Amino acid sequence: MIWLWNNLGLVAGLTFEHARLSAIPIVVGFAASIPLGWLAYRYRIARTVLLSVGSIAFTIPSLALFLVLPLVLGTKILDPTNVVVALAIYAVAIMVRGAADAFASVSPDVLDSATAVGSSRASRFFTVQLPLAGPVLLANLRVVSVSTISLLSVGAIIGNGGLGYLFTNGYQRDFPEQVLIGIIAILLLAVLFDLVLVLLGRILLPWAHVRTRRRARAAAVTAEVTR
Repeated sequence: MIWLWNNLGLVAGLTFEHARLSAIPIVVGFAASIPLGWLAYRYRIARTVLLSVGSIAFTIPSLALFLVLPLVLGTKILDPTNVVVALAIYAVAIMVRGAADAFASVSPDVLDSATAVGSSRASRFFTVQLPLAGPVLLANLRVVSVSTISLLSVGAIIGNGGLGYLFTNGYQRDFPEQVLIGIIAILLLAVLFDLVLVLLGRILLPWAHVRTRRRARAAAVTAEVTR
């Protein structure tokens, strides 16, 4: 703990950098997964292609992808853009399947009702389908958030891993306390991101929270009756 106290500025800076580099691919992955997930939900061929490509992309080792992307993007190997793009690819690979499942979870009867009252296809998507798919999208986004924050630490090997620097530096110096501090900091950051997403979900998707409470009450009543 003495090392942490003497290096609070370093840990705080690495934490901020880790959060910044993680937030970008999370947002990009979510934004890209909406249209791709809708295509996967709407068309069987698109689903087969997109999910297959996503599965293949996610199997590529992160370090290998970090090293190959400079050749594709024309960036320098230490450019943080490489890490951000790689993590965005992983985020999309995870989110596309989740987005397709989210749209499939919306009842066809609800969509038919929206069409019956005169909603256009675009209006039905933005006012009915997307909001109702929100809870499942949020659940998948929380998985992507944790995965991205964890994978980013690997980028420390090429100089852009945020808190992962504490792993590599601590290992090189044979200083386990520094490695432990890095692990704890990443865990806390992942929890913070998750709490922020949950809070945003309660603000933007209040109907989902109400439905969850109703289910909990119904389950409690059922349990009380059958006791």
